[in-house]
Amino acid sequence: VIKCRAAVAWAVGKPLSIEEVEVAPPKAGEVRIKIVASGICRTDENVMKGRFPNVDFPIIPGHEGAGIVESIGEGVTTVQTGDKVIPLCVPQCGECSFCLNPESNYCLKCHFTESQCLLPDKTSRFTCKGKQIHYFLGVSSFAEYTVIPEYAVAKIDAAAPLDKVCLVGCAFSTGYGAAINTAKVKPGSTCAVFGLGGVGLSVVMGCKAAGASRIIAVDINKDKFAKAKELGATECINPQDFKKPIQEVLTEMTGHGVDYSFEVIGHADTMVAALASCNMNTGVCIMVGDPHAGSVLSFDPMLVLCGRTWKGTMLGGWKTRDDIPKLVAIYLEKKFKLDLLITHTLPITKVNEGLELLQAGKSIRTVLHF
Repeated sequence: VIKCRAAVAWAVGKPLSIEEVEVAPPKAGEVRIKIVASGICRTDENVMKGRFPNVDFPIIPGHEGAGIVESIGEGVTTVQTGDKVIPLCVPQCGECSFCLNPESNYCLKCHFTESQCLLPDKTSRFTCKGKQIHYFLGVSSFAEYTVIPEYAVAKIDAAAPLDKVCLVGCAFSTGYGAAINTAKVKPGSTCAVFGLGGVGLSVVMGCKAAGASRIIAVDINKDKFAKAKELGATECINPQDFKKPIQEVLTEMTGHGVDYSFEVIGHADTMVAALASCNMNTGVCIMVGDPHAGSVLSFDPMLVLCGRTWKGTMLGGWKTRDDIPKLVAIYLEKKFKLDLLITHTLPITKVNEGLELLQAGKSIRTVLHF
């Protein structure tokens, strides 16, 4: 058993508490990882505020981490002690009907089918003050050590800087893949990206990489516009600068609406606006942001009658164990500017400060280190 630090959410609406937790050794088919760095994602905030479905408290948030294998359980063959790895919030068991489908990146071990608040044997390797502590998305990267199933671990290049590639565990892969894999953005096309956080800016990078000729970034925080343009946005607009709905503004700017729109906020009203902003026949809208648990959409079905496509994306459509190492390799070849997403670096003891920076719109991505 290892004793280490972790940020624990004891109840909904309470700040995270830095605690000493006990982390049991891995059982058969499991891997114990020393987390070196973890990004703070909006989804982690949603968990703490009770907005994410099917989670149990007390819980250790965090799902965007990178670390080093400390030990392995019986039967583990794909990683060994000392390997650099990224824990996967969307696993790839390789056996279920989704994993076997080449067009799918879902897995039946995913949280939305099988809760990842506990390990597959319905227990946790975390305890604190005599209580069982739950996992978030089977990862819990706000802990210095975590134990997860082998099928939720991706081995990456030993040269990878863990304090940078942790973002490949969620933000970058989700946004970049939403453009490349889910939307399949075509060269010369027009795109609109709603929300310029770490994921939204990764969408911008994906649209640019795909050859989009026009990338319109949409956010109410003008402080993010310079970064968006640095990463590939051709124009930036603030909905608060207009008297008419943003979908009308975008339609006027482009003639008949954009070819591809991406909602990377998670609000019902902006989801509908993003749908209405793409052209009525061949336009494709991708839902990227996490909607709050219990959210309900109300929209005019005429918006899709003429042919618009509305799609969701799960971690950017990547088959995680296969593709996450490839994304890390591409980063090491300097094919994209992952480092520009990181605006703050903090020790785990200041995790609540990192969450405050996120809530105030002052950070793109804060990376925690242990």
